[in-house]
Amino acid sequence: MSAQVQTLYVAESEDGIRLDRWFKRRWPHVSHIQVQKLARSGQIRVDGSRAKPEDRLTAGAAVRVPPIAEADERTAADKAALTPRDIAYARSLVLYEDDLVIALNKPAGLAVQGGTKTTKHVDRLLSAWGEGMERPRLVHRLDRDTSGVLLLGKGPEAAKRLAGAFARRQAKKTYWAIVIGNPKPVSGQIDMALKKSGINDYEIMRPADPKENGAESAETAYQTISRAAHRAAWMALRPFTGRTHQLRAHMKAIGHPILGDPKYGDAFSTELSGVLKLQLHARRIELDHPSGGTLVVEAPLSPEMKAGFAHFGFDETDAEADPFAGVKRIR
Repeated sequence: MSAQVQTLYVAESEDGIRLDRWFKRRWPHVSHIQVQKLARSGQIRVDGSRAKPEDRLTAGAAVRVPPIAEADERTAADKAALTPRDIAYARSLVLYEDDLVIALNKPAGLAVQGGTKTTKHVDRLLSAWGEGMERPRLVHRLDRDTSGVLLLGKGPEAAKRLAGAFARRQAKKTYWAIVIGNPKPVSGQIDMALKKSGINDYEIMRPADPKENGAESAETAYQTISRAAHRAAWMALRPFTGRTHQLRAHMKAIGHPILGDPKYGDAFSTELSGVLKLQLHARRIELDHPSGGTLVVEAPLSPEMKAGFAHFGFDETDAEADPFAGVKRIR
């Protein structure tokens, strides 16, 4: 089983999720009855207080997790200690590091957290910095196929402050994307609730009435940076909320799906994408540093995005550092 009690933080995309479902996402082999027993005995706590399995979690909440037995089906590779090659790879991803914060340049195709069939993921690689209190903590997520800036907190206090900044929507995130067609108007905001449909690997977010059971509010600002005639546009996107697949679902909903997206694309975007992979990149994050001042981190273009820029003739120097300076949420 896990060697010690852990404190994990609820991601933005998990805001409003039930505690028992939050557990099942991370430990699919743990039964609902086991979660009930752990909660009833006070071994599971949320922000220091007892919690019930049906309680809804808020983004940034600190969840105390007792030692959890490992699933028998976990592979030996997932259980094994990191090799020197693994450690070197993990450290090669560092964009910025100080005593409280690590910023990684997550490559496309690398999951942030593992599962029954996912043994190579960022969470496992964090052992490159040590175990226990030395082990960095995830404070937000990126989709497996999205590249770019991923922040980690060193120690529980730094992680709590960073996670709190995300939960309070204080982190200014700028994504770059290439979409089919030219959105009109060229800039604006999308205020459209989303609801998760499907199960497991087939989960997809769809537009929903805000009053619909399970619907979550979602807001995205967008700005056209450059266009490749009428075929495609290079967009800057800023999510003001952190719903699962929010940017991908919102761009599809306004008729301009992100290129290279097998889940949210359509026949036209698939044809235009050709061999291109998902054209979505977490370019920049700006937020308060846990020790004071402002932290700004940018991630260089991934190989996948470089291929898209080369294909359509975009030049990354055409973009402003923050295309959304002065832009505020609708609500």
